[in-house]
Amino acid sequence: MELEGRIALVTGAAKRIGRTIALELARLGCDVAVHCHASHEDAAATAEKIRQLGRQATVLSADLKDPQATESLAKQTVDALGGLNILINNASIFESMKLEEFSLPKWNETLAVNMTAPMVLSHAAYPHLRARPTGHIVNLLDISAKRPWSSYLSYCASKAGLSNLTLGLAKAMAPEVLVNGVAPGAALSPENYSKDEIKAVTRHIPAMRWGTPENVASAVRFLVTGASYMTGTILNVDGGRSIAW
Repeated sequence: MELEGRIALVTGAAKRIGRTIALELARLGCDVAVHCHASHEDAAATAEKIRQLGRQATVLSADLKDPQATESLAKQTVDALGGLNILINNASIFESMKLEEFSLPKWNETLAVNMTAPMVLSHAAYPHLRARPTGHIVNLLDISAKRPWSSYLSYCASKAGLSNLTLGLAKAMAPEVLVNGVAPGAALSPENYSKDEIKAVTRHIPAMRWGTPENVASAVRFLVTGASYMTGTILNVDGGRSIAW
């Protein structure tokens, strides 16, 4: 297996895209720390799937709005699994915020989870990631970082900030740690989307279909296995939507 013996931490890995990434890393040979906030049962189920794949897994719970709890995830991973080679900053808040709906507490909460937590955790993980073999950070972004939606102001701003942070960390952590990003488009519909909303989005995708969590996980796999000469790169996984706007 390509990543035999490596250790990964995936935030927001209890379900949806984070879960798919965690399982893909396990298939590649990683032991995985499965982070969750409140989805404890789902996280436990993900960890059990990883163990069924023959890898070690541990469940770590932390509220990413709390910097101290976030920072501790790196040490908890090392204590539980023996090291840390790969960090996937996947967890995020996706909530609408139109201009007339602006709320400073909600704004701060979104930025805390989507942008500040990846910085706190990357900083805490860096001493472990820089040990050989080459460490990896992959940040989950969004194509809306470049073309924001007016009804998701806080979310889009946070992803734009994280996109820029990805480039900055790639410089700051070179050459020991490779830092890249994956920017999905319509990869998995929000749970509150109606069929009409899904159809409306699909009309703007050149591929004429939504992607899948597996498509995103494949991009992550490439970055941590076959992209040894790539850092500061952001891969769009969007069926061409970012060129069709």
